[in-house]
Amino acid sequence: MTKVTEIMTSDIYTLGPNETIYEAAVLMKDKDIGFIPVVDNGKLLGVCTDRDLVLRGYAGKHSGSTSITEVITRDVHTLSPDASVDDAADIMAKHQIKRLPVLDNGNLVGIVALGDMAIHEIFMNEASDALSEISEPEPSHTRMTH
Repeated sequence: MTKVTEIMTSDIYTLGPNETIYEAAVLMKDKDIGFIPVVDNGKLLGVCTDRDLVLRGYAGKHSGSTSITEVITRDVHTLSPDASVDDAADIMAKHQIKRLPVLDNGNLVGIVALGDMAIHEIFMNEASDALSEISEPEPSHTRMTH
């Protein structure tokens, strides 16, 4: 059974609780990411997604100087390092999420993403189901000819 530690990303960009939503937006733009864990001394406080920035931040009429902690998602599903990839797939499918922080005694040690499963060709059992349930379908395009 494959453990999440075998496929997770451990080189993670994070922000601290004193950072702003503007700093989060710049980091997302510069690193081409849409998900940033917010940690305090290694402990996960929550996560900030590009959607959080838009809906709770800027669309919520907050300025760029607003603390990141005002917009983060705090009720985050997590995994332990000894969790299996099937465990991760089950949680992703059940809660319709694409990324799970991996915590060791409350400290952030990695992120397991749906893409990590695909890259490592782990499409067994629930991992395959999670991918098909969570992945958004490609838009269909029709070409009109005159």
